[in-house]
Amino acid sequence: MGWKQPAAARLLPAPESVIAPCIFLVEDDEVVRMLLEHIFTRRGFTVHSAADGKQALARIDELPKPQSVLLDVMLPHVDGLELLKHIRRYAPWQGVPVVMLTSKAYEKDILYAFENGADDYITKPFRTEELVIRIKRLLK
Repeated sequence: MGWKQPAAARLLPAPESVIAPCIFLVEDDEVVRMLLEHIFTRRGFTVHSAADGKQALARIDELPKPQSVLLDVMLPHVDGLELLKHIRRYAPWQGVPVVMLTSKAYEKDILYAFENGADDYITKPFRTEELVIRIKRLLK
């Protein structure tokens, strides 16, 4: 007599059929962007990224809706706060959680981001596990 897999285990999806959560990352610092891509990829995320605000605007129009956006504030061409406003006006992405990740730690900057639709605000330097948990908490 051989071992038989329990019925409940047979009902679970196969690991390859589980869809990875997708995050859109906008960060102009190449080292930080690569680090964040590595952090999230290693934790099972699909990561799409942009290196500046102009590139991010183009990618928003071409990418499928992600489950979350991680957005730097200080970016070349179009800053992160303008991108945040664009995302909140862009119908397909309106409900996507947006986390601001920036070195701007003044209360006025934080309040402005929240007033314009940010779901969370994290200052650099960040703690890796805290960042990942905050993103996961916002996934829908």
